[in-house]
Amino acid sequence: MPDVYATIADLDTPTQERLAGILELRAADRQQRAMLESVLSEVRFPSGARALEIGCGTGPVTRALGGRPGVAEVVGIDPSPVFLAQARELAGEAPNLSYEQGDGRSLRFADAEFDAVVLHTTLCHIPQPELVLAEAHRVLRPEGTLAVCDGDYATITVALGDHDPLQNCIEAVKAAFLHDPWLVRRLPDLMGSTGFELESSRSHGYLQTSDPEYLLTLVDRGADALLAWGRVGPDLAASLKAEARRRAGAGQFYGFIGFASFIARKPPQEGR
Repeated sequence: MPDVYATIADLDTPTQERLAGILELRAADRQQRAMLESVLSEVRFPSGARALEIGCGTGPVTRALGGRPGVAEVVGIDPSPVFLAQARELAGEAPNLSYEQGDGRSLRFADAEFDAVVLHTTLCHIPQPELVLAEAHRVLRPEGTLAVCDGDYATITVALGDHDPLQNCIEAVKAAFLHDPWLVRRLPDLMGSTGFELESSRSHGYLQTSDPEYLLTLVDRGADALLAWGRVGPDLAASLKAEARRRAGAGQFYGFIGFASFIARKPPQEGR
């Protein structure tokens, strides 16, 4: 099944607005905020840095970038006009943030315009991710930094044992909302083949047991996908969602996603 985020601008406005709400819900999660801080803390921003976020969604990462020491300007690009409208609203009067519609595989920017490029849980949704990395390399200044964080989405689980029906919802999410759930495992090789020098890599575990708001949205989206594909009827889809909430209320819910981050450098120009 195609990843809906790969063609996000083609979705109807209510669906994009619902997904925008989920993006902000995830961004507000304490563990997600800590993971983002861990990734950004490894990026060395020169004084007056210009940063670019590819696939900014509703803008939580651009807002975080805008508050980093040394960062003078952050540009966020995304294909969804609905996401961008919310990003601009949430940015308020922040003078160093701007947003524009665009495709990370074909950036409008000139060569060597940015000191840092960030891809946060974005690359797994984009067909031909190597084109995005090539564009990131092109627009970075020599010795500029690329920071990529993405899910190792092959690890997503809410199962409590073999043949757990809720895991079927997660498998449906992988099919409907991820272009490549295995991408993160190939990123070091892809980054190297694009011309980057990998400086560091880290793993980040994301676990929800009590109050699993974000992972409940995955169960819900998976159940909705199974219903839309005709794999289950409306009663079973509703029962799957209800079972996830029953477990959460009884203290029996378990959900896990592994994430990985990579910090890479564009080499200095020859002769410098």
